[in-house]
Amino acid sequence: MNRLAKETSPYLLQHAHNPVDWYPWGEEALQKAKAEDKPILVSIGYAACHWCHVMERESFEDEGTARIMNELFINIKIDREERPDLDHIYMDAVQAMTGSGGWPLNVFLTPDKLPFYGGTYFPPVKAFNRPSWKEVLLALSQAFNERREDLETQAENMRDHLTQASRFGEKPIDLQLVPKEELFTKEQCNTIFSNMMQQGDKEWGGFGHAPKFPGTFIIQYLLRYHHSFNEPQALQQALLSLDKMIQGGIYDQLGGGFARYSTDAKWLAPHFEKMLYDNALLVDVMSEAYSLTRNELYARTIADTLGFVTREMTDAGGGFYSALDADSEGVEGKFYTWSREEIEAVLGPDAALFCTFYDVTEEGNWEETNILWITKRAAVFAAENGITEEALEKSLAVSREKLMAVRAKRVRPGLDDKIILGWNALMIHACCRAYAAVGVEQYREMAINAMNFCLNNLQQIDKQSFFHTFKAGVAKYPAFLDDYAWLVRALIALQEVTGDAGWLEKARGLTEYVITNFSDEGGIYFYYTEAGQTDVIVRKKEVYDGATPSGNAVMASNLIYLSIVYDKKHWSERGVAMLAGQSQMAVRYSTSFGVWAGLLLQLVNGTKEIAVVGNDYKSRMQDTNRHYIPFKVLVGSTTDIPGIPLLEQRERPGETLVYVCEDYHCIKPVNYIEEIINLK
Repeated sequence: MNRLAKETSPYLLQHAHNPVDWYPWGEEALQKAKAEDKPILVSIGYAACHWCHVMERESFEDEGTARIMNELFINIKIDREERPDLDHIYMDAVQAMTGSGGWPLNVFLTPDKLPFYGGTYFPPVKAFNRPSWKEVLLALSQAFNERREDLETQAENMRDHLTQASRFGEKPIDLQLVPKEELFTKEQCNTIFSNMMQQGDKEWGGFGHAPKFPGTFIIQYLLRYHHSFNEPQALQQALLSLDKMIQGGIYDQLGGGFARYSTDAKWLAPHFEKMLYDNALLVDVMSEAYSLTRNELYARTIADTLGFVTREMTDAGGGFYSALDADSEGVEGKFYTWSREEIEAVLGPDAALFCTFYDVTEEGNWEETNILWITKRAAVFAAENGITEEALEKSLAVSREKLMAVRAKRVRPGLDDKIILGWNALMIHACCRAYAAVGVEQYREMAINAMNFCLNNLQQIDKQSFFHTFKAGVAKYPAFLDDYAWLVRALIALQEVTGDAGWLEKARGLTEYVITNFSDEGGIYFYYTEAGQTDVIVRKKEVYDGATPSGNAVMASNLIYLSIVYDKKHWSERGVAMLAGQSQMAVRYSTSFGVWAGLLLQLVNGTKEIAVVGNDYKSRMQDTNRHYIPFKVLVGSTTDIPGIPLLEQRERPGETLVYVCEDYHCIKPVNYIEEIINLK
């Protein structure tokens, strides 16, 4: 048993019994490297990572390989979800060295933590045009001993490169010289739309080629672009992408919830891990799709996905777990796949219809087994098989329930039950959006319970700063920019669905904390790590959207929203300046800057400022929420609230009034939002 046995991360605990003398990242390991003058091997992964498990079985559990690692290196294991700051730095370094990246990420450092070599998966014997892991270890140890000066120079140059990559924004655009109307234009929005459509798969939905990721930020932009400019192609591509994912194997047809991504263009075969953030982002965008179309498919999928989250990824205290593994019993997807024989044994005479609908065959539709997926819409299938759609749906529902009962007895995939602040904030926001769209009270309760969990368990004693992660009663690691940005956004969303202005006050306080502790030297963008953190070799600034939204993009949006609520013009100016520095990138690389693109679209369209005042303000706020008004600020109260301009001097005794404003100029108030629903 090595030093990881005392950790709480499920990923680190998976390696606690390796013969490798693993250390967690910390002073003990870093000082030992200096004292013994040895290179550091940092291996980064996460609990649901398939290839991480493969490399562990092949190399880290092998006594001979471990002997080499222990003799020649100080070996550190990092859970990328616990320390995304270190993962970002060393991933950027490996991508700069090799042109590619991924997990497991294996990077070699000098005793001063500077990277000089790295890669991803290495096989135990030479294969796939890759050297064996033992060859890599021996060659790098020899190079460190014989060409030390060259390696250190190379490592210092890499640190300088990483530092330089975060120097943008130090000379911001002078917003006094360029009017906002010229900075952000409809033509830019049109170009973004065109660029996204060029990437769109017009047959199977989604964007780009296999492997295929959900692309929720792109889908959201297309929904909002259609709503803004009445462009049917945008709507068609957005809904096609959602529909094909919902029909695909990437979606758990029995239990609800989405896997990480599809390995093929048709969404059939995922890597089966289920991440909290993917499901949050998909619920978020499906809620918008439902608000826009009222298609019950999206309401059902939201219900089943949040049902899965409640059933399998929610702590007793209300917080949300991080992920479910792809593997069970050492086999990827074993928990989710079926042979036709198994299904026939469970369903009997109903099996034929079920198997035809879900493409289950004797030989299997994937690696000699079957992933359940839908190849034809229910209405088409029912017509072809001479039954009513209602009868089909009823039969399938009964069959799914029977199979779920059998599946529940299988060996379950591993659960990563640590609770990450930022990912919880994404799911809280999604629950708020789902409640706003569909009106199911349970969704709002999920959001409130999870937020209270985070405030009670991850907030530090000073009651301003937060921890990043919580597990087994222990909160650890200072929260990062993403955690705070997404938390502020979730607090804003909670106010919109509860009418409780206290959530906005918390959002304002956290925003002030972020400005004080994360701002860059130019006072425009935000660093990923808090000021004063000493164990990183550079402070990075992240602006592009990966699997999750850019913390800087979300903070820009937060600043603009809260500037309207509290009349803080300088916050709005900062948000606009942040966007101005990224707008060209958003136009040119639209699929990697989707959140920035959405903010640009908002500034071109304008933001509706909606205030509801009177005794029935909560129900009127929910009436407003049910309409698709993507670019809005929504606040409410029974009476005037000083300090919130939209809620000042609005009260009329005996009435509940809805005020719709822009730049604080309001049209005549109405009793119900339906009286003025032609809002963009």
